[in-house]
Amino acid sequence: MNVIVMGASGRMGSRVIRLVQQDDSMKLVGAVEGRGHASVGKVADQSADGGIQITDDLAAVIPQGEVIIDFTTPEATLKHLDLAVESGKPMVIGTTGLRPEERDRVRQAAERIPCVFSPNMSVAMNVMFRVAGELARLLGQEYDMEITEAHHRLKEDAPSGTALRLAEIVAQACGRELDQVATYSRKGQTGKRPPSEIGIQVIRAGDIVGEHTLIFGGLGERLEITHRAQSRDNFARGGLLAARWVIKQPPGLYEMAHVLGLSP
Repeated sequence: MNVIVMGASGRMGSRVIRLVQQDDSMKLVGAVEGRGHASVGKVADQSADGGIQITDDLAAVIPQGEVIIDFTTPEATLKHLDLAVESGKPMVIGTTGLRPEERDRVRQAAERIPCVFSPNMSVAMNVMFRVAGELARLLGQEYDMEITEAHHRLKEDAPSGTALRLAEIVAQACGRELDQVATYSRKGQTGKRPPSEIGIQVIRAGDIVGEHTLIFGGLGERLEITHRAQSRDNFARGGLLAARWVIKQPPGLYEMAHVLGLSP
C-alpha cells in the first residue's frame, strides 16, 4: 500500500513514517510539510529507492499514493482534503480542533471519497468511547459526569478533540444537548451544580502525551475510567489500521469505531 504522510516532520507524522518503514505491507511514497518548513528537502525515508524527500507540494506526489494520512492542523487538513477529492484518494484524518463548519467540509468531501475522521486513533480509546456511552445510559441520569484531560504544553486546541468526543457521547446517551449542558471552567461563586451539567476540564503541562478520565460521581461512590497514552505510536498504529481499512471502502465518512468493528 502506497502511503502519503502529511506533517511528515511533526510529532505524529514522524511516528507514522517510522511505523510505515517497519511494515512490509506499506511503502512511503510521499512525505509532505508546509510551505517554508525547515524540513522541506530533507530525506524522510532513506530505505526507499533513492530516498523520499520531504516536499511542500502534495499535488506532485499524490498520483503515486493510495491513501493520505493527515495529523496536521485544521487549515492544512482542509487544503489537503480538497486535493484528495480532486484526485479521488482515500484519506485518514486525525487532526483535532476543527470548528463545526470545518467538520461540515469534511462531511461534504466524504460524499466523494472514503474518509476516516477521528479525534483519537487509539484502539483502547475507541473502546473507551463505546463503554462511555453504555455507562452513561446506566448511570448518567443519577450521577454527575465530569471529564478531565491532560496534554503536553505545545498542544494548541483545548479541550482536546478526544475530550469533546467523550462529552458528545455521554450527552447523547443521556438525551442532552452538549452545547446546553457543557461547562468548561469554574471560578468564584458558581452556585449549586446543575444535575444535567457535564464538566470538561483541561491540563496543559510538560510532555504529557495524553490522558483522559471520565468520572461518574454519585452519593457515597465514584466510578472513573481513564485512558493514558504512554507513546504516540498507539495513535500512529491506529492511523495505519484505518489506512488499510479505508482503501477498501466506498465514499463515506467513517470513524475508528467502523474500522475496529465497534459500531452498534
